[in-house]
Amino acid sequence: MTVRPLAIVLVLWAAIYLPGLGTLEIKGEEGRRILPAITMLQTGNYIVPQVGSDPYFTKPPLVNWLVAGSFKLFGQRSEWAARLPSALCILAVALAFSTVARSALGGKGALAAALIWMTNFGVIEKGRLIEIEALYASLGGLALICWLSWWQQRRSRWLTWIVPWVFLGLGLLAKGPLLLVFFYAIVIAVLYRARELRTIWNPAHFLGLIVMAGIFAAWAIPCLQMMRDHNVAHIWTRQFSGRLSGEDFDLNGWLMNIPRGLGYFLPWTLLLLFASRAVFADERTRSVSAGLVWGIAVSFVGVSLLPGALARYTMPLLAPASWLVAMLLTAERFAVPAWLHLRRPAGIAPALRLPTVVAALVSAAIAIYAFAGMPFLKKREKVRNLAAQINAAVPATEPLYAVDPDYQPFLFYVRDPIVYVRGVDELPADAHYILVQRRDEQAALGNSKWQPGSVQPVLKLKDYRGKQVTLLKMGASD
Repeated sequence: MTVRPLAIVLVLWAAIYLPGLGTLEIKGEEGRRILPAITMLQTGNYIVPQVGSDPYFTKPPLVNWLVAGSFKLFGQRSEWAARLPSALCILAVALAFSTVARSALGGKGALAAALIWMTNFGVIEKGRLIEIEALYASLGGLALICWLSWWQQRRSRWLTWIVPWVFLGLGLLAKGPLLLVFFYAIVIAVLYRARELRTIWNPAHFLGLIVMAGIFAAWAIPCLQMMRDHNVAHIWTRQFSGRLSGEDFDLNGWLMNIPRGLGYFLPWTLLLLFASRAVFADERTRSVSAGLVWGIAVSFVGVSLLPGALARYTMPLLAPASWLVAMLLTAERFAVPAWLHLRRPAGIAPALRLPTVVAALVSAAIAIYAFAGMPFLKKREKVRNLAAQINAAVPATEPLYAVDPDYQPFLFYVRDPIVYVRGVDELPADAHYILVQRRDEQAALGNSKWQPGSVQPVLKLKDYRGKQVTLLKMGASD
C-alpha cells in the first residue's frame, strides 16, 4: 500500500472538516454532549452523565467521555475541542476504507469509498458538530468495513466475527441497540446471497456477542448500582420502546423520514438509482453488491417507517452506501447516463474522477462558508450573548448557583465556578448570585434564609427556545 491515498484522505478531510470548526457557538443538542463532560471533569464521576442538577440517562455516555477527554487533552473548553472528536470519527472511517477495505475494494475502490464517505451531506453536517450521529454512524461503519472486508477475503473466522463486535459494543455506549438492526440486516443479506447464511452460527460470533455485551455492561452495571433509586432500566426501556410505539408521533416529520434520509447521502444518492446496471465478474463480489442493496433498502425503509423514528436514525447506513457506490464506480461495467461520465481530470482514473471532483467542490464550498459565511452568522448568535450578560453581572470571585436549570446551553459559556442545586432549599445561606427558572423565582424571592427585600432580580433572560431564567442577587439591600 502506498502513502499517497492516505495523504489524499488526510488533506481532503482537513479541508472539509477543520475550517471554522470552532467559530460558531454551540447549537441544537450539542450542549447535551458538552455539559455532562464538563461535570465529569469537575466531579470525577464518569459513570452518571449529568445535565444541570439532574442525571441524564436518555443517552449512554460515550460521546460525553470523548468530549471530556478532548477538553483534558487540549487543556481548554472550546467549541473546537468539543467538536474535534466527531471530525476524528469521520477520519477514522475514511482511513479504514483506505486500508482495511483495500484488499476487498481494490486501491481505486477503497479511495473512492473514503472520498464518498467524507463528501455526503449527512456526514459533513454531523461531522462538524459534536452530535451522537457522527460517532454512532462511524462506529457502525468501522464494524461493517472490518466484517465485510475480512469475510470477502475469507480471513480468520475469529478475526472476522470478533473485532467488528468491539465497535458494535462501543456503538451501544454511543446510542443503544438500533445500530445492530442496520449491521445485521446487511450481514444476513450478504450471507444469504452468498448461500452462507448458516455460517452465522459459529463460536467466534457467539464470543463476539459476549465481547459486545461486556463492553456495554462495563458501564451499565456500575451505573445501575449507583442509581438504584432512579429506575434507570425503565428509562432505557421506555426510550427504546418509545421509538416503536411513537409516543411523540409527528405525522409531518414521519412522512419526511424517507426523503430526508435519502437527502443525507446526497449527492451520491443519485448513483444508487443505477445500482442494478452494474456488472461484476466475481461471484463473491456480486453477493456483496446484492447483499448491500437489500440490507440497506430493507433496514432503511423499516426503520424510517417506525412511528417514533427520525431521519437521522438511519445514518449508520451511510458507510455501507459509500461502499456500494465505490463498487459501482469500479465495476467491470456500469451503465449510467452520459452526464455522469467525466472525462476530466484526465490524469485521474475514471473511477476516481467523480469522487475527486465532488471532494474538490465540497472543499471549496466549506472554505467559502468558513471565511465568508461564518463571520456573518457569528453576528447573529443566540447563546453566547446570554452568558456574556451573566458573566458581566457576576463578579469573577463569586460562584453562580444554578437552581435546577434543566438544559441551558448558554451555561457552557458562563464563567466557573457554577454550583448546581436541585431546589431553592438546597441553597447555602452565603449564596450571593443564583440563577432560577421562572417557576422557582418566587420561591427564591420569598425564602426565609434571606432578609425580606434583600433578594433582587439582576437579569431576566429569554433564550432562543423561549425559556426564561432570572439572575438574582442575594443581600442586595446591604
